[in-house]
Amino acid sequence: MTFFRLLHLLAVLIWVGGMFFAYVVLRPAAVDVLQPPERLRLWDNVFHRFFNWVWGAIGAILASGLYMIYLYGGMAHVPRYIHVMLLLGLVMMGIYVYVFFACYVQFKLQVAKEHWKEAGAILGKIRKLIGVNVTLGLITVCVAVVGKLWG
Repeated sequence: MTFFRLLHLLAVLIWVGGMFFAYVVLRPAAVDVLQPPERLRLWDNVFHRFFNWVWGAIGAILASGLYMIYLYGGMAHVPRYIHVMLLLGLVMMGIYVYVFFACYVQFKLQVAKEHWKEAGAILGKIRKLIGVNVTLGLITVCVAVVGKLWG
């Protein structure tokens, strides 16, 4: 069980920590020093690299989380905070899948065509959705810690 908890935690840290860094640190820094075309190219490169890690993190989170639920005897036997964590995690995954397929794919195409206005509009949408996911991720971590303490 310890291995699966560690795997779960590391995958969450990679995903939520990466989003937090990108949203709170990288985005404002890029706005301060880069013109829109360079900034959009940077984000295309960042997303390409980060989203590969997110797919792996999601796989690890789902596999480890569902396996730990199985070890507890199923959803009927886990504490309520696990239900909340699972729900929030699934919502986050749904948002990510939407960001990737509905937004990022189009963003990448617009950047490749150097359609900066269109790419910028899509980036704005991605930014808002990542903001939602950062918030949900931090709430989920709080639910995990507080839920574990309160049993």
